[in-house]
Formats: sequence, structure tokens, C-alpha cells
Amino acid sequence: MSILAAAATATFAQPGHEPGAFRPPAIPLITHDPYLSVWSVSDALPGNWPRHWTGAVQGMAGLIRVDGKTYRFCGTPSRDWPAAEQLSVDVLPTRTIYRFRAGPADLTVTFLSPLLPDDADLLSRPISTVTVEVASNQPDPHEASIYLDVTGEWAVHTADQPVRWSRARAPDLHILSLWCEDQPVLKRAGDDVRIDWGTLYFAAEDSPRTSSVIAGHDTARRAFAASGGLPAADDLRAPRPANDDWPVLAAAADLGNIAKTQRFTFYVGYDDRYSIEYHKRAVRPYWRRAGAEFSDILTAAVTHRAEIDERARAFDEKLMADLTRAGGEKYARLAALAYRQTMAAHKIVADIDGTMLMFSKENFCNGCIGTVDVFFPSAPFFLYFNPELLEAQVRPIMDYAASPRWKFPFAPHDLGTYPHANGQVYGGGEKTEENQMPIEECGNMLILLDAIAMKRGNADFAAEWWPTVTKWANYLEQFGLDPANQLCTDDFAGHLAHNANLSIKAIIGLGAYADLCKRLGKSEDAAKFRATAERFAKEWVKLADDGDHFRLAFDKPGTWSQKYNLLWDRLLGLNLFPAEIARKELAYYKTRLNKYGLPLDSRETYAKLDFAAWVAAMAESRADFEAFMNPLYDFANDSKDRVPLTDWYSTTDARCIGFRARSVVGGIYAPMLVGPASK
Repeated sequence: MSILAAAATATFAQPGHEPGAFRPPAIPLITHDPYLSVWSVSDALPGNWPRHWTGAVQGMAGLIRVDGKTYRFCGTPSRDWPAAEQLSVDVLPTRTIYRFRAGPADLTVTFLSPLLPDDADLLSRPISTVTVEVASNQPDPHEASIYLDVTGEWAVHTADQPVRWSRARAPDLHILSLWCEDQPVLKRAGDDVRIDWGTLYFAAEDSPRTSSVIAGHDTARRAFAASGGLPAADDLRAPRPANDDWPVLAAAADLGNIAKTQRFTFYVGYDDRYSIEYHKRAVRPYWRRAGAEFSDILTAAVTHRAEIDERARAFDEKLMADLTRAGGEKYARLAALAYRQTMAAHKIVADIDGTMLMFSKENFCNGCIGTVDVFFPSAPFFLYFNPELLEAQVRPIMDYAASPRWKFPFAPHDLGTYPHANGQVYGGGEKTEENQMPIEECGNMLILLDAIAMKRGNADFAAEWWPTVTKWANYLEQFGLDPANQLCTDDFAGHLAHNANLSIKAIIGLGAYADLCKRLGKSEDAAKFRATAERFAKEWVKLADDGDHFRLAFDKPGTWSQKYNLLWDRLLGLNLFPAEIARKELAYYKTRLNKYGLPLDSRETYAKLDFAAWVAAMAESRADFEAFMNPLYDFANDSKDRVPLTDWYSTTDARCIGFRARSVVGGIYAPMLVGPASK
């Protein structure tokens, strides 16, 4: 049986809840890593071209022809064809499901990026599927065919770069490919950057009813609209700029009679061959560690498509049920939207010995790679799903900090500018202590090491770098209680001395180190640092007290701030701070809530989405949880900025202030670990 015939007999499993009115600011389509991350930025899929998270167009056009009439369901090709009526869109953790009506045909289009957290091989494979299901909505017979293409924009940084293309045939598959002519492998580093090396692949199931072509966009689309087929020969005018008649990789399928549901799957993937420059050596993607080629993982994607589809469906269904039970439908929908964004802001690679390493990109900020105060806010996501992935993010920083290159007694901030993980570039870099985040990053690293130990049941991971870990604990003991004038992760707010929330992080970091010592049998050190942390916590209460709340800075009466770092005291079970402190803070926060959430502190009305979710996680009742969490849903639903979730926005008008598509939105999963939502 051909792939098409087998697929046509399959039944489509509906998600575990009905589509609602949630309108995400941007909708994930093809999401794997910082270079392969494509989103819809309009309410309707045919309302605008899909875009890379940076905002650059990465064209994809979808057409359906029903009884000789053509409708468009994706992208904005010629206005000669009406848009299919979009009935709904549902964003689930691994899938986005659109439903359309095209005259007498109903159309379901499912974008699946199978980012399953317990399967690193599958998680690291950069292949998504676009599955189209078509069925008649009338009793009389109707005929339909479908078309999908992707443009050369997916393989270039700017559309004026020349591209080449090719095709191959494999069992049951048409395979089309396109690449940038120059192939500057790992040369371009920065934030607002698209990939211009490696190869874009577009594949379709082969059958007598399937055709494919590489041609100019207008030629391919108009041929389909006219006949349901494609030009007989590929365009051979190459190389040429991606914007010269916009060459596309296109495939079409004649579905025939749609009295019964017909199903067809397209495959979109990208082989970067080398993903990261790690200490000046090019590193392969994780899926290549045993010598696999892209043809191997593409074949696996086709062969195991039904199994992968079912695994993704079951994962989505269970996670949505868990999220809804824990925090309600609004929380579930917001967390589902954050899921693929969190994953796709990372690249998973294999070190020279095959060890898994995972690098984040600080999207729409400064483009840093492996930033500590970026993977720290996203850590609840990875602690919830798979701490091995968190270890893979922490390991490169630990190795770097333990090397002779890092000469400071505190933890680094980053490893470079993506995709170059060659050493810190932020602030003083490797040269000076100027504009560093010493308390912030030491606290972050000690807390994460203890969180990993808690999940693993031992501290063996931290023990690999024990002298470095101890150095950071000593630093916090000396400087952490009353921080000097310095930056914290909220560096957009500038330097601040005597930062009460930063002090909390240092105190919890010391408690985390004490716990690591205890787990490693170092009882004397455990007792010493535990006593220090407890003493500091008592002093903190006196220093920060401001009556019905606690101050932003110890020397600034009449101020306030989110004490989001308190989350980790509860999450790690350290119990250094009395529960009454969080209760007092949250009671005060309720008096400071704006329409779209709780401001970060008394200085401005902007919020950080991740930390606001941490505050919600500290609530002790469902009512308080919803009071803090539901405005975050409202922000996402109402924001006029059509970009992947920003984590820095205005609480008065839901406008994006800065940042987008960052992994820190994984912090939305903190309530699944602690608080009423975790029970």
C-alpha cells in the first residue's frame, strides 16, 4: 500500500478540548531551533505570509482546488483566488490545527513539530509535517486537489542572496532541496539573523496522483490553479537571487473524490550540517552524532509518521488535560503557546564525545548564546519535562567557568553570540568585572545545580565541577546579602544597589549549596552554609521591611518589587524564608495589579511574563493564582504586536516593549512544579 493510500484510511483524532476564542499574537507553524522557526502573524493563515521569528518573510503558500475552483489556505499568493474561510485555529503544545471551509470542501491543516521532551533524537531532528485533510461537507460528490510550496527565503539571510536547487527521488517520496549558493557556514553571528548555509528540504508522499516542481512562484501556483497539476519540468535558471521570480519548492496531490476524508502529508526540514561553533570548533547537530545523514532522518520521519503523529497527539492531549486541571483553560492555552517557543529557542548538538549540549539563543535582545539568566527563567519548563535537557544547557557554562579562560570568582553570563559559543561577550566579557552580573549568575547556577540534584536524587552532576561550585558559594557568602550597585537579570532597568530580590537569590543560592553539600556527604560544610543562609534570611526581613510589603532596595522606603526569586525557596524545599513573607507580598501585589498583570516593580508599569508566572505559582489558593495568571492570558490575547510571545510588555496596554520568541517563556510552567497548580 502506498503512503497516500495508507494515510487516506487513517482517522484524525480531535484534540482533547474544543477550539476557543484565544487569539495568540503569533502562531507557531514550523518550529525547531533559532534558525528554523516560522510563525503566522495574522488571525487567518491566508491573511499574511508566514515569517521567521525575526519578522522576515519566509514564504509558504497553500492552495486547494475543489471542482475546478481554487482557494488559498496559507500565505498570500495572487488575489485572483479567494481565501478559504478559516473556521478555527487551535494551538496545542506540538501541533497547530487550522480548520477551513473551501466551498463544498472542509479542510483541516495540521502543522506538527514533534518536540517530545523525552526523546532527544526526535527532539533534535529538524523536520516538521504539514498534514492536510479534506472532506466534502455536502452529500453530492466533489473532487479536490491540494498544493503547498516553500520559498527560497527559508535558506538565506536576505532575499537578494543567490540560491541553487535540486531534486531526488526516494521510495514513496518526492524530495526537493534548495540552498544558498555561497554557504558561509557558521560565519554570520548576531540577533536579527537567518541561516544562509545548509539545505532546505521539502518532500511529499509519492503516488501516481502526486507531482512536484521547482519553479518560479507564479508559474507553479498558476499551473496548479489552472489544472490541479504542476509544470512538467523544473526551472533550471540557477543560481539566482531568492527574490528573482521567487523560486519555490512545490508539490501537489490529486485527492480525487472527497466523499470520504482524504489525507496527505508534506515534510519541511532543514539540514544545517554544522550547528554551533563551540570554542572555535564546528559542532554537529545531536541527531548526527552517530553518522546519520539527512536522508536517514527524513526516511524515518516518513516511515514512522503514523507513530509520531499518535505520540504527539497523546502528548498534547495529556498535557492539555494536566494544564487545564492545574490552572484552568486560560492557563492551559497560554502554556501551550509557550511550549514550542521555549523549545525552538534552543539548538541541541553533540560534543566531540557525543555528549548532548543544548544552547539557547537570546532572541530579539542581543543574540547571546547560552545565557545563564535566560536558561534560568526557562528552567521550570525543563525541570517539569526532562532535567536531562537542563543539564545539557548547564554543562557548557560549567566547563567554561572551570577553564583557565574564566578568571573571575563569580559565574559567567554567556558563552558568546549565537551561533558562536566561544566565550562571554556581555558586559566586561572576559576582561573586566564592569557591567557583569556576579550575584545574579552565581545564584542562578547554584540554584539550578541543586534543582537538578533534587530531580536526579543525587548531586553527582554538580560534583563534576565542585571547586568552581564552592567558589561561587564563597562569593555569595561574602557579597550576597547586601548586593553592591550592579546589574541583575532585569538589566533593562539599569544598575541597582541593595537589591532586595537579588539578595533573596543569593540567600537561596547559599541554601542550595548547603543542600548540595548534604547530598555529597559534606556535613560540616552543609551545616555551615545552611546556618549562613538562615542568618541572612533573618537579616533580610529587617533590611527589606516596609510595613505591608518589602522594598525594592533596602535603602529605598516606599518602593516595592516582585520577589519572584522566592519561588525557588519553596520549589527546592529549603524553607529559608517564613511563608508569611510570600503571603504578605502577594497580598500587596493584588493592590498593584493592572489590566494585563503585575508590574515588575514600582519604577515602571512593564512586566516580565516569566517572572509574573512565578509570582502566580507562589499563590496558595486557586483564586489568587487566577488573579495573577489570567491577566497574562489577556495580554497575549489582546496584544496588537503580532510577534511570538514577548516576555517584556506593558501591563496597561499589552504592547510589546522588547524581546520576543525567547525561551524564558518556559517560566510559565513554574506553577506545574509548585503552588496550587502543582497539586
